[in-house]
Amino acid sequence: MRQRGVTLVELVVTLAVGSIVVAFMAMFIVGPMNAYSAQSRRAELVDDADSALRFVARDVRAALPASVRVTNSGSVTALELLATVDGARYRDAGPLTNAALELDFTTADGAFATTVPFTQLTLPWSSSSHYLSIYNVGVPGADAYAAANVITPAGTTINISAGATPNENLVTLSPAFKFALGSPGKRVYLVSGPVSYLCDSSAHTLTRYSGYSIASAQASSAATLLGAGATAARIAADVGSCQFTYTTGTSQRNALVTLTLQLTRSGESVQLLHEVQLANAP
Repeated sequence: MRQRGVTLVELVVTLAVGSIVVAFMAMFIVGPMNAYSAQSRRAELVDDADSALRFVARDVRAALPASVRVTNSGSVTALELLATVDGARYRDAGPLTNAALELDFTTADGAFATTVPFTQLTLPWSSSSHYLSIYNVGVPGADAYAAANVITPAGTTINISAGATPNENLVTLSPAFKFALGSPGKRVYLVSGPVSYLCDSSAHTLTRYSGYSIASAQASSAATLLGAGATAARIAADVGSCQFTYTTGTSQRNALVTLTLQLTRSGESVQLLHEVQLANAP
């Protein structure tokens, strides 16, 4: 019996047919795989952009009333605010038997009580790096960024302890301070300090800065903030563009902060917009 092998022609035909089959299979597989990869990149970009905007919005919601400000310098968009950690309502008419509990607006006062307590603090509490602010409305004479009249000076020691009643806290200031204006709602805010967000479309970054001193002029560069002792934390990379706007409110309408952020990565781009309403009740 004769044995036959595969001829060269048969081998070439087999390879050609196999190549055609593989090409058709690739057409059906590569397309969906590319689509899945693109969808995954877009989902990741949306998640990163949403997380960054929610991070900024959280700080904005906790801002001292009328303390948000926005500026642009070249490729940098800067947003600054004074972050609050707690709030209470002060007593402006103490009991006849203890008038010392009343906050006096006619002279420097170093001790007063609250009628609604601070709720986010573990008492007794003490700090010389925080501030107390009353009736900041962001105008000359009532602007916390001026570090006078409506906010205690840097270095003031603030002590808060429990009072005689459940809703009463005792607050002492050293040195004593004269608040220029009283709040219609008797509101007093505990401020941790300024916070800035710099969105740099040239460096493709969104960065948060904190731990620096209050200044009347808004910083719009990383060098200025770092020189003032700020600590930087990267919030987002791959930033294509961003826009921050602040619309002041009225007695009938809340203030509005609009945050727009575009991220670009591997040829994919997403743009998200968040709006944050602020009551700005001083």
